[in-house]
Amino acid sequence: MNILLLGANGQVGHELREPLARLGRVACASRTGTLDDAGSCTSVDLADSEALLRVLETNKPDVIVNAAAYTAVDRAEDEPDLADRINHLAVAEIAGWAARNEARVVHYSTDYVFDGSDPKPRQEDDPTGPLGAYGRSKLAGEAALRASGARHLILRTAWVYAARGQNFLRTMLRLGAEREELRIVDDQIGSPTPARWIAGATVHILQRLERMKEQERALALGTYHLTASQRCSWFEFAAAIFEAARQRGLLQRIPRLLPIASSDYPTRATRPAFSVLDNARLALVFGLQLPPWREGLREVIGELADAHPIGETR
Repeated sequence: MNILLLGANGQVGHELREPLARLGRVACASRTGTLDDAGSCTSVDLADSEALLRVLETNKPDVIVNAAAYTAVDRAEDEPDLADRINHLAVAEIAGWAARNEARVVHYSTDYVFDGSDPKPRQEDDPTGPLGAYGRSKLAGEAALRASGARHLILRTAWVYAARGQNFLRTMLRLGAEREELRIVDDQIGSPTPARWIAGATVHILQRLERMKEQERALALGTYHLTASQRCSWFEFAAAIFEAARQRGLLQRIPRLLPIASSDYPTRATRPAFSVLDNARLALVFGLQLPPWREGLREVIGELADAHPIGETR
């Protein structure tokens, strides 16, 4: 395959680089034109329509893996046009190019397309209802990709984290080293999912698609939910993070944790209260079910412990 990886410096994009290389030639692209390991790559800003189309024409990929996104959930309330440009209009342009050139698109979406009001795992065809600008922009991007006629996979995931980048786990480790007490929201429920698991699942899916006959492959394309198994609250996730970090020597002490309601921690954008996604279709079509979230946490904490001394998580 000739693969174009957009967002190669993001949490998922970083983890995709190595496994995607097993499938063929990978051209990495990031907004800065550099990679976090000091390497260089193609520069493309999804806010720049002409630059995006130029990169597509230059690389002429068979598969476009779009791991780039505007993910600043709160800031999106003040920058809705920019969020829409990157998460919607740029996706429409990628999809249009792919449809014209018979390329496939792998695109990542989010639990934020749902309002989180129903306390049961959301299936792919359940009614959507985003609560904020970020969720609306991601939902519009999904719709544009489906309407384009391009062959595509939309992989919705949630509560993504990794040993690098900006995420809840790394924020907790930093704050835990600085403070004696932390107040953590306990009424939002989801499934913490390591970026490396998302990347591995993506490559597994692409490999399975390649082995399918054309008619079976056409039926297998579409929207899937892709998260770790089981669920927890942010408070429960934080408690597990600190215990795992202490066991691996990343922290010398665990801060006191206080469970609070979302109303006690107001944010610019409203979060879904229940973000658990139903992964049954992924298991049925691709034979893929991610392990429980605690296993992923042990892996990521282990990665950090192997790379950093006590108290250092950067």
